[in-house]
Amino acid sequence: MGFRSKRYKNESQQAGKGPMSLADAVEKIKSFKSVKFDQSIECVLHLGIDPKQADQLVRGSISLPHGIGKQKKVIAFCEDPDIEAARKAGAIEAGCDELIKKVSDGWMDFDVAIASPKVMGKVGKLGRTLGPQGKMPSPKNGTITADVATAVAEFSAGKVEYRNDAGGNVHVVVGKQSFENEKLIDNIEALVSHIKEIKPVTAKGTYIKKMCISATMCPGITVST
Repeated sequence: MGFRSKRYKNESQQAGKGPMSLADAVEKIKSFKSVKFDQSIECVLHLGIDPKQADQLVRGSISLPHGIGKQKKVIAFCEDPDIEAARKAGAIEAGCDELIKKVSDGWMDFDVAIASPKVMGKVGKLGRTLGPQGKMPSPKNGTITADVATAVAEFSAGKVEYRNDAGGNVHVVVGKQSFENEKLIDNIEALVSHIKEIKPVTAKGTYIKKMCISATMCPGITVST
């Protein structure tokens, strides 16, 4: 285990060992204010899935009720008729051949890439570049869509992508420490409800096994499920 500061150890003791109600957990995580920046709050769900089975993977995107307190840099791979609408919706770059070349040449100063199905034949060659960074457009997370402008607007406003890791955990940023308690609770409840709705049919037993919330520089708190 790496070095833990006195602050972190003290907050770990305050966090306790047993699960708390969501309201109490949010109140506790907001009380950890010993760092000088507005920490992001993350919710982690340990799911009862087999990550090795393709039909049990949990992946997608969600627009939380109160956003996540951060705008994202979005680009759009699209045909000429959609370029202006994509830019008005918030895309920092939009287009096809020239944008593909720019990314292929190494430009990666963006968070999300949206693509129209009409240009995926060309965008596909960026798989080796965008895939390892999790930026390759995919229909599973809503980044390949005929409605490019709407997708750009949603992801620019903070729509979040998620996918389970090798341990069956889903990590999602649900807001900032400065958010009102009620807004954090609403966002977390919306996430949990959404994850329940997309439970893989083949997943057996308890689906949500454990739930924790944590801030960027603070220990996690177990939440009752």
